[in-house]
Amino acid sequence: MADYTLFTNPMSRGQIARWALHEAGVEYDQVLVDWAEKPAELISANTMGKVPTLIHCSETGERVITECAAICAYLAEVEPEGKLLPSDAELADYYRWMFFAAGPVEQAIVGRSMGWEVPKEREGMVGFGSLERVLDTLDDHFSNHNFVCGPRFTMADVYVGSQIDWGLNFGSIPPRESFVAYAERIQARDAYKAAKAIDNQLIQDAKK
Repeated sequence: MADYTLFTNPMSRGQIARWALHEAGVEYDQVLVDWAEKPAELISANTMGKVPTLIHCSETGERVITECAAICAYLAEVEPEGKLLPSDAELADYYRWMFFAAGPVEQAIVGRSMGWEVPKEREGMVGFGSLERVLDTLDDHFSNHNFVCGPRFTMADVYVGSQIDWGLNFGSIPPRESFVAYAERIQARDAYKAAKAIDNQLIQDAKK
């Protein structure tokens, strides 16, 4: 039995957690979750019943980690051999952009996809302001940086990169030059390819 158990569905944000596990270089067991019949073990670990949910069987007992940004940050911390943590000089960018993606980016994209439009005069009341402002901010950063923290890949790129990669694939993020170039850089990583291959195969198998 592996130290980690990933509750996931290939058509979910579980793809982010799987990629993070591969970047961390750890073995894990997977439990595929059907939307209609969620296993009791998942509900026991996470009352929300959400995927991904990650359980780490550590020396001090079971640890439950939910929310993709938290899963990414946790794996970088407890599996330092992967060298995915930021240096002191990279720390500000690491946390700034990971939480920017988990907050304003996620909110702005979901809001637009749900048809929720924030009146111009009320943009200051929401954390993202507007989708356009969020995209312009990301564009400015990746027009001047290869990765979240500059020239070097860190675990923040798994989370931020997944948001941009997913958005480009589904049309919720426009194919600006900086976004496409960044997506191509992360797609070239061996861990990305290995994780995507598993989820893509699971999706194909489900269609049979």
